[in-house]
Order: sequence, then C-alpha cells, then structure tokens
Amino acid sequence: MTEEQNAARAQRIEEMEEFPFNGQAYKKLVGAGLAWLRTNQETVNALNVFPVPDGDTGTNMVLTMQSAYDEIADLGHHKVTNMADAFAQGALMGARGNSGVILSQIWRGIARGLSGAEVLTSENMANAFVQARDTAYRGVVRPVEGTILTVAKDMATAAEKANKEGVCPIELLAQVVKAADESVEHTPELLPVLKDAGVVDSGGMGLYLIIEGMLKYIYDESLEIPTMAVQPMAALEIENAMHAVEEGQDFEVVVDFYPNGELELEPFYAALEEMGTSIQIGEGDGMYRMHIHVPLENRYLPIDYIMELGTVTDVAMENLVAQMNELNKDTDYDRLELTNIEPDDIAIVTVSPGSGISRIFASLGVAAIVEGGQTMNPSTKELLAAFENLPTDKVIILPNNKNIILAAEAARDVTVKNVEVIPCKTVPQGLSAMLMNNPKGDLASVAKKMTKSLDDVRTGEVTTATRTVEIDGINVKTGQVIALLDGKLVLAAKSVEEACLSLLKKTDMDDYELITLYMGGEYPRAEANRVGDIIQEAYPDHEVDMLDGGQSHYQLIISIE
Repeated sequence: MTEEQNAARAQRIEEMEEFPFNGQAYKKLVGAGLAWLRTNQETVNALNVFPVPDGDTGTNMVLTMQSAYDEIADLGHHKVTNMADAFAQGALMGARGNSGVILSQIWRGIARGLSGAEVLTSENMANAFVQARDTAYRGVVRPVEGTILTVAKDMATAAEKANKEGVCPIELLAQVVKAADESVEHTPELLPVLKDAGVVDSGGMGLYLIIEGMLKYIYDESLEIPTMAVQPMAALEIENAMHAVEEGQDFEVVVDFYPNGELELEPFYAALEEMGTSIQIGEGDGMYRMHIHVPLENRYLPIDYIMELGTVTDVAMENLVAQMNELNKDTDYDRLELTNIEPDDIAIVTVSPGSGISRIFASLGVAAIVEGGQTMNPSTKELLAAFENLPTDKVIILPNNKNIILAAEAARDVTVKNVEVIPCKTVPQGLSAMLMNNPKGDLASVAKKMTKSLDDVRTGEVTTATRTVEIDGINVKTGQVIALLDGKLVLAAKSVEEACLSLLKKTDMDDYELITLYMGGEYPRAEANRVGDIIQEAYPDHEVDMLDGGQSHYQLIISIE
C-alpha cells in the first residue's frame, strides 16, 4: 500500500471517529460487504476444486447475502441489535448451498454477540466474531479445517486480541480483515485437496471479501473493481446460463484476444462495466479471454472495444434469454400431477434438476417438487414454502444433492412441522428412497427405511470438465469428458461412451442387476440411445433402461442397482 493510500485511510478514520455505528450504519456496512462480494463473485466461483459444474460458492453466498439485505433494506431500526437480528433471519431464509447455510450461521452468531447493543463497540464486535465462530462450528456435524470455518475462527481470534489491545472499532475490523486474508491464503496447507488443485477455499474467500467490503466502505474506497481481475485461462468457467437470467443479461459474449501491449486491467474493467455484468478475465500464454453478459443493444460493443486494444482470435455469443425460454418451456413444474396429501399423511418434498426426473418423482408419489440441483441450489425459504401449506405436519425432504442437504436441514429447523431430511446426495439415491415411501406409515420408521435404501444404489455421473486440474492422481483438462462414481472423480475420457464403460468397469457389476441412464437435456437423444445400446451389449445379463432426465450440465446420470 502506498503512503498516499495510508494517509487517506488515516484521514478517513479520523473523520469517522464521531460517526455513530448504530443500526443504520450496520445496514450500510453489510450492504458494502454484499457489494464487494458481488463484484468478486465470479472469482469466488472459479475457486471450485473439482472440475464439475457445481453449486457455485460465490453465487450461493451472493444470493444468501442479497436475501439478508432485502430483509433490512427498508427498516429504520437505530439499534444495532434489531438490525443484526433481522439481517440474520433474512440470511437464514435465503441460504443457498452449504456455503450459504454456513454463512447464515455466521450472521446468526454475530446477531447473538450484538444482542442488546445500541451501537457497535470494540467489545461487542469482538464478542460478535466469537459468537459467529461458535455458531458456525456448532452448525456443522463434522467441521473441516481449511474452509470458511477456519477463516471464521481466525477472525474471532484476531478480534479478541484487538479488543484486549484497546483499539477502536475501525482498527479492530482492520485487524480482522488482515487475519481473514492470511487465513484464506493458509487454507491449502490445511486441506490437501485445495493444495492439489492450486486454489484457496472458496467459502473462506467469500467471507473475507464480505468483511473487507465493510472496511473498504469505511475507507471510502471503490467497491466496483475486482480484487483479483485475472485468473488462469483454464480456471475461467464459461458456460451457458441455465439458471435465472438477470435483467439486462440478454447475451453472453466471450472474446479471445492478444493485446497490442500490456493490458491495463483497471481501465479495461471500467470500460466493460459500462457495457454489462458478470465480467470475467482469464489469461494464458499471452492471450486473454473476456466474458461478459450484456443487454441486446450492447452485444457488439465488447467486441468493437477489444478490437481497438489488440487482435481478436475468437468470438462466441449466446442468447441467454432464448436459452432460458427453452429451459422454462421444457421444465414446467406447475403442470405435473402431484400426489394429493390427506391430513396425517406423510408428504414427500423432493429437489429435482430436470423435467424428466421431475415427472418420474411425480409418478412415484411426491407431494411437492422444488427445482434445483447443480449450479441452482434452492434456498431455505423455497424449501420451506414447498411444504408449509400442505395439509399435514409429517414431511420428508429428499435433497438429492450434497450441496442442498444443509438448506433442507435449516428448513426443518425453522418449521413447527415434523420434518425428516433424508441425506441423499444424488438423484438415484432419492429415487431409491421414494420406493420405500408409505404415506400412511410412521414418519420415523419410513425415514429410517428411506435412509437405509441409499446404500442399495450407486450413482455414476458423466459431464464435461470445467477446468484443468489433477485430483486424486487423475489428470483432467478443460472440455474433457469426466466421470464420477458416488461423487468421487474416477476418470477422464475422450468420449461419453468411453466414460460410461470405464465407470461401469470400476463397479462390481456382479452385485447389481439394473442400469438406468438418465439423459441430460442438452444431450442428443440419438447419441444417448447409441451409448445405451453399447452398454447393453457390454452387459447382456443386466437390464439397461434409458429415461429422459432433462438435467443440465450432465450428459448422463447413471443409476446402478
């Protein structure tokens, strides 16, 4: 940091000494944290360890924070305690994905630490960070170090130390930010999978950015220019938008180019921000890749602008609105015939990643379906809304994704109904559990049978790698077909056919009789049928079924029973 920057910060702190850090100030601070996280959202998303389309951490944390901020946006509370309570409640109801749920617990802990406080002080801030750490750790059954939990712990330690030193609230926050930064950088040393992938923990990075955004607001520094403007080209995940498209994001534009000279990132970003959103920059071997979402009238502006800066080698443009319209046409959850629930029946609520899978769940007797899965994790509030108005107090939730289980458990914990969450991590597990359903049975007994049934099925997933990485000794390149077995990366292949056959060879097929292939929404039906025929030929003693799954990102989901 330059002497000028240090002097500017010192001057700002002096100006803020008489500033009342009350409830309205709290609103501005958390709003700044949200703004800074959103600015760096794609950077956090790019830190995903595994090369698969997953629930993006940055997106989940932004949506969680946005829900929390929406809860307080119009509140006039002047006491910090009231504003902190409301913000924590909004975070809980809007929590998405594991990172969002843990983040909501951090805000719940902060609210507890600020209980009864009218303004922020060094003492209650230190207590808030300590309570945040304790609440977050309590909310996770098996805490893992090298994650957002570790960062929360190191922040609490720094806050306690700063408070004992008698520093002002601003200096305490500065020391917490410094500790969070160092903690994030240290996460690969605590979690080998991060070190192998060459990244830091994404959840920890998101938490650091939120707290840093608060400090940047106090220092009156920009919240619009990303802190990590360039990432390796291989880590730049460019894919079609298969979830909600925000207003003004009509087209996705990707441009590969060689700059004429050194690329000055700050003015480059500033110019692009005038054109659109979701800006990402990747670099590799002197070439840059620019990704942006723009409104219809701006779709050619990034290309024209970059041509002034260097030589354009490739351009890709996708109509996001058209993609979403097609997706919505194929995934009409409102038209499914769901089971009518009688009072005292058990109602099954399931999460489904595709229209075909939804139809199968509906045929098996579910009472409600929540759209979601990879890259579009439903919130606590959405899961709660699916069963709150059903005429029964007995509910079972099937998350069908490891990144949705915590949100399902949060929904269970905030309702007065009797809710059981089955820890199914895949769609085949959820379907296996549905076969154990007895609407008139005892809730605990049915849930126990469903949970036990998860061991009766193995799940294969075939997708396309989103980054170049080595995991568990398997070298993967961006764009390569990869296969996962029960959530573990097991191989990289040249084709979907090769991936399926190699995956099945890694399973003791003598113990199973049925292979069901759930075809992805973007995977050609003729190609899927061809692969199915090849698998049937390779396993003539097994029954091989091909069903429409409609899921995004995964060419095939394979159920082995």
